[in-house]
Amino acid sequence: MKIVSWFRRPRVFDTTLVIVLSLPTVAAAIAMVVQGMAVQGEVQSPPLIVALYQLSVLPLLVRRRRPLVTAALVTVLDCVGIVAQSVLFVTAPSAIAFYSVGRYTTGRPTAIVSVAGFAAYATTMELFWRAQGGWLAALIGVGVPVGVGQLVRLRAELNERSRREATEAAVRAERRRIARELHDVVAHHITVINALVGGARATLPPEQEVTRNALESAEQTARQAMSEMRRLLDVLRADGGDGPGAATGVGAARLPVLIKEAKSAGLPASLTVTGEPVELPATVDHAVYRIVQEALTNTRKHAVSARASVRLAYEPGAVEVEVVDDGLARQDGAPGFGLGGMAERVALCGGQLSTGPRPEGGFRVHARIPLEGA
Repeated sequence: MKIVSWFRRPRVFDTTLVIVLSLPTVAAAIAMVVQGMAVQGEVQSPPLIVALYQLSVLPLLVRRRRPLVTAALVTVLDCVGIVAQSVLFVTAPSAIAFYSVGRYTTGRPTAIVSVAGFAAYATTMELFWRAQGGWLAALIGVGVPVGVGQLVRLRAELNERSRREATEAAVRAERRRIARELHDVVAHHITVINALVGGARATLPPEQEVTRNALESAEQTARQAMSEMRRLLDVLRADGGDGPGAATGVGAARLPVLIKEAKSAGLPASLTVTGEPVELPATVDHAVYRIVQEALTNTRKHAVSARASVRLAYEPGAVEVEVVDDGLARQDGAPGFGLGGMAERVALCGGQLSTGPRPEGGFRVHARIPLEGA
């Protein structure tokens, strides 16, 4: 296994490839070329054939780092060999060089080098070959290796993308699992502690002021711990940079812009704000924006001829957000994860979410989130 992995190293593989092409195949190449030319009575000097072949093999050492230069050098040497009547077709080094062009380059450079190589081979063959069809041989000798290289490159990129997406999905799943564990265990116990401390403080007689202050301080500490825990859970549950650190410019203050964007996308929408606006905690502010954003997105995707209305209500100790539409549900709409994401956000903020069809038609999303310390 170590030997196999060693040969998989690019530099080792290319060096071995050059050695394989240079030594064992030289004798056979010379014999075939000399025999083929001897039949025609045009035997050329074997040293010239060997020299051209060796020179065309050496550039393959840098075929990964300089594929365009490698292809250009090999093409020039092959064309010299065709002119000298020592090369009759596109050689193995040139095929490997053009494969490297397709494998390690993309876009315009690949097209330019491929067309230039085809033109050079086709022109030289048509001028110095005695048989016709040089352009077809050039097309096969250049086009096939480049095409194979492109296919291998695309397949490698797709495999790499699949591996990267699988890794990212596994990381997100693990973060969600950790968030669930923290929410179910740690957050639950902190909530119980907070409730017990509050109950103990409420049963104290009026004269025990010191104990009352200590319990009140413990209660505030527990509430602060819950707030920090929710922020941590929001970070763990964030997918694709959707955590608090990525929430700059995302909040209730940006809802008018979101409504305007929905209108531009073809969804008639309106926004109503009631109550005295207050500064919301970052997690709640972010959740309000994402709930409205996801609800409007669902309306565009799953409703026909719909109009949406958004209501944001600031209440003493809580904030309510409601999104309703009057559209007809699409029968072919594929279920997604939007509603589940809303429920998770609201739960992490300690609120309640209700969703479902309205009796008069359309769909309703309603969330009520308490404001700690209000």
